Amino acid sequence: MPYQEPPFTMGVEEEYLLVDRETLELARAPQALMDSCMAEMDGQVSPEFLQCQIEVGTKVCQTIGDAREDLKRLRACISNHAADHGLVPITASCHPFADWKDQHHTDKDRYNELQQDLAGVVRRMLICGMHVHVGIAQKDLRIDLMNQLTYFLPHLLALSTSSPFWQGDDTGLASYRLTVFDNLPRTGLPPQLRSWGEFERSVQALVGLGVIEDSSKIWWDLRPSSRFPTIESRICDVSPRLEHALSLAALTQCLTRMLWRLSRKNQRWRLYDNFLVSENRWRAQRYGVTGGLIDFGRGEIVPMGELVQEMIGLLAQDAEALDCTAEIENALEITKNGNSSERQRATYQAAIATGKTTDDALRDVVRHLIEEYHADL
Repeated sequence: MPYQEPPFTMGVEEEYLLVDRETLELARAPQALMDSCMAEMDGQVSPEFLQCQIEVGTKVCQTIGDAREDLKRLRACISNHAADHGLVPITASCHPFADWKDQHHTDKDRYNELQQDLAGVVRRMLICGMHVHVGIAQKDLRIDLMNQLTYFLPHLLALSTSSPFWQGDDTGLASYRLTVFDNLPRTGLPPQLRSWGEFERSVQALVGLGVIEDSSKIWWDLRPSSRFPTIESRICDVSPRLEHALSLAALTQCLTRMLWRLSRKNQRWRLYDNFLVSENRWRAQRYGVTGGLIDFGRGEIVPMGELVQEMIGLLAQDAEALDCTAEIENALEITKNGNSSERQRATYQAAIATGKTTDDALRDVVRHLIEEYHADL
């Protein structure tokens, strides 16, 4: 039987923060809001760990065009129903001035157990992310592609960063979200695994001890999904702009196909030790698109614009096959004009330059995030 190409279907999950339209402070999602969203979106929306968060997930999408249509509908639906309660969503990985100590977790068994198990660490989880699933039916192929795709996680993170502020302070980082998330167990870069069997044995070792109930409690930057036959990238900050989110999803899909395509010619991407890849992860977390990443083959730090241009060339064949050439090329615009972290900082600095107080400048950042959420709807 001829070897069939995987479907490379995709799904996108996004986590949003809800803010009061007048005060711009975080606000709890009332049950009536959740009920109306669930009624309209039929299982595509759910509460998150904190009461000020809400999560959406697209259907299984064949193309990036399908993902655009579904994600645009989901974003618009959340916005419309939130407006009925004087609320508005933002898509940034951290609220610019909220204090995590003022937030409360959602009263559901899963979240109550997290609160019990992870104690003070999980209380600080006032962060939002974006997850991209790519359909790969064969289990061992998922592991093989995951090992190689890990190299590109810092590139995706750098393009996505949207969390420079934390509790009213500029952290100096492009993604403070990752600093918070890395305090949880079973996070960070995935280990290099030899097979699906090795992955399952490792998971079962913890399940058998009662440490976790299943692999959904493994929160690596990239993992085999616990629910779907997919590779799930979890590295990205959530993107305020819809089109930037779609570019990141398209890149993830194309990178996965490119690595599969190499495997059909008995080729593969070189595996680097996580010690080295972690250095690029840190650079992406710290600098976003402004500091460049290490090209280990060349032995030098290369600007993100050059790296993305090379990536677009590398993925051209895959983007054409998956009908997402425009979306991956849009990633170059991010390197030229800045990602969300840079735009948030620019908004804050412009407000300070006009004589506004720190508090008012931070509220301008929230207004900016509201505008970006709605720009493409």
